[in-house]
Amino acid sequence: MAVTYELIKTCKQTGARLGRVHTPHGVIETPAFMPVGTQATVKTMSPEELKQMDAHIILSNTYHLWLRPGHELIAKAGGLHRFMNWDRPILTDSGGFQVFSLSNMRKIREEGVDFRSHLNGDKLFLSPEKAMEIQNALGSDIMMAFDECPPYPAEYDYIKQSLERTTRWAERCLKAHARPGDQGLFAIVQGGMHADLRRQSAADLTSLDFPGYAIGGLSVGEPKHLMYEVLEETVPLLPSNKPRYLMGVGSPDALLDGAIRGIDMFDCVLPTRIARNGTTMTSQGRVNIRNAKYTEDFGPLDPECSCYTCRNYSRAYLRHLIKADETFGIRLTTYHNLHFLLEMMRGVRQAIQDDRLLDFRNEFFTMYGLHDNEKGF
Repeated sequence: MAVTYELIKTCKQTGARLGRVHTPHGVIETPAFMPVGTQATVKTMSPEELKQMDAHIILSNTYHLWLRPGHELIAKAGGLHRFMNWDRPILTDSGGFQVFSLSNMRKIREEGVDFRSHLNGDKLFLSPEKAMEIQNALGSDIMMAFDECPPYPAEYDYIKQSLERTTRWAERCLKAHARPGDQGLFAIVQGGMHADLRRQSAADLTSLDFPGYAIGGLSVGEPKHLMYEVLEETVPLLPSNKPRYLMGVGSPDALLDGAIRGIDMFDCVLPTRIARNGTTMTSQGRVNIRNAKYTEDFGPLDPECSCYTCRNYSRAYLRHLIKADETFGIRLTTYHNLHFLLEMMRGVRQAIQDDRLLDFRNEFFTMYGLHDNEKGF
């Protein structure tokens, strides 16, 4: 099997898992945060910089790479790893979330989804088979099955029909997957905020024996307490000997609370997206470096941080760069945010090892200025 999970230990305080996901391009220490490299690059970062901050895996986007530059071209280049000069693991999503976000430009049918390109309006069709063809050509270590991500809120009957179609699509993905010895294929559990539908989806998909399972349809606008309720209902239904991936979640509080509930892998554009607006994650909480109070602040962005940005540049300089729309400023804030989350996840893994993850969470929340009823970012 191309992708396997090794459980190292379970935290006595919380039940969180310390583990390793073994892939053809290396080992992912879990719980892990995956920086998002939508178009075969993590915005403004080089692969070397990502290695400096010890990113074990990055995520790329099937939909965007299919449209530009095209999966055939990437295959000719020797696959996505060689194309982007990244020799560690890569996960590719199926393109489903992007297609379904084009709600006014697409039509769903059993065969797949008809939609128009967001680039030029061309008519396109994406199906489970096509999603597998693209991801097989890209050569990612972990591929995602093509699913439908229903909006929040949505009617119960619609969500039930949607998850049942997602299961049928998952079966088609398994049949169409041409490289099971080289690439692991994960299924995506859906079901909205309904416990019975999550149970149905998990039962149907685990019976198909995928190498790993994702929980989709969360972090789509619902209150965080609902997300946690769904996780508490769903995670125990997933195989303990396979990776569990919570899609689209990346705020510090949600990473901690997701890990406590047994999640192994997370991804989100949050750290890179907010960095482009000058918003940074620090040990004292969120800092918007654009604020005037940092004009003459010659201290580091985060005195507790050892990243390249904090070792070398002041808040005043960062504010100047961001206000002047200088690319270097975005590079520095992005570097810091990614480093911050990756360091935090290293702390999470150590806390699980030491059986003190709940203590770590409480200390982090206090330092970060978070309370249980807050949304963080």
